[in-house]
Amino acid sequence: VQLQAYGGGLVRPGGSLRLSCEASGFDFESCYMTWIRQAPGKGLELVSGIYKDGTNTYYPDSVKGRFTISRDNTKNTLYLEMNSLKSEDTAVYYCTNPVRDFWSQGTLVTVSS
Repeated sequence: VQLQAYGGGLVRPGGSLRLSCEASGFDFESCYMTWIRQAPGKGLELVSGIYKDGTNTYYPDSVKGRFTISRDNTKNTLYLEMNSLKSEDTAVYYCTNPVRDFWSQGTLVTVSS
């Protein structure tokens, strides 16, 4: 089982980034998936979730309207499109399979001028 997240980096406030997470070793297409982040010195925060077929998504108020989660089950890949980034979005981002407790390594997003 492997979840490989990438796409983080340094971006200016108001900018955009797209995170990707490639899955292998399990039935990705059958699984609810999430993005979780951890800001420096803070706890874990659920950023977004998506049903196995992509029909239902979840966003907390902190990112609603700015972040979009999606998936391509033909490529076993999860995405997080992040727009209008703010300094408070600075965090390490993880993709996860919450039911089976699979986690990717983190990818760092830094929003700074």
